Amino acid sequence: MTEQDVIIELQNVTKTYQQGKVEVHALRGMNLMVRRGEFLALTGPSGSGKTTALNVIGALDTPTSGVAKVGGVDLSTLSRAQKSKLRRDRIGFVFQAYNLIPVLTAYENAEMVLRLQGVAPAERKQRVMQLLSDVGLGGMEHRRPNEMSGGQQQRVAIARAIASNPVVTLADEPTANVDSATAEILLNLMVKLNEERGVTFIFSTHDPRVVAKAKRIVHMIDGAVDTDEVRTT
Repeated sequence: MTEQDVIIELQNVTKTYQQGKVEVHALRGMNLMVRRGEFLALTGPSGSGKTTALNVIGALDTPTSGVAKVGGVDLSTLSRAQKSKLRRDRIGFVFQAYNLIPVLTAYENAEMVLRLQGVAPAERKQRVMQLLSDVGLGGMEHRRPNEMSGGQQQRVAIARAIASNPVVTLADEPTANVDSATAEILLNLMVKLNEERGVTFIFSTHDPRVVAKAKRIVHMIDGAVDTDEVRTT
């Protein structure tokens, strides 16, 4: 692993929450390095710190201690505005609840980040139409979320997440709200995007189907990495 390959780095990261009078230690000295192009699943029981780890990587949460880097940038050195820009430009998010804007079409939801970035209209159109085609939504660009199935909405969310060619795409339980057949389709889609476009994915998941597709499995217990397995086949 060369220094240039490493796009995510957590060094002895801790995260402690105060819930009333109780301290909750969500992360306890977590260490993780992720290379460009990985297809990685964070697994472990509820409360093991998977989602907190994703939130730290996504600059949605600040570590209590330790160092978190994305693309070589130490997140602790960034202002709130700089973190917002980092999330917009360099990190894609896929949530289990889709988080699409109901009044916007599939095209408009997928194009949102590019619009915020000030990408020219002609380039936006070319990129978004290609993306929608890549995720199997060609011809559905004018549909709004309430006119699409859950699986189709999650495809829009995936297109939106990778539209800006982010450093990494974070997927928090992306198959939780779809049926088994749809989950398989979505997972195969993300594998294809990983293999053909080089999109780096980090999943937080309980789903054995996601784990089965992952090329690297990081099992967490009590807020830290317990085992880290890279599959060679």
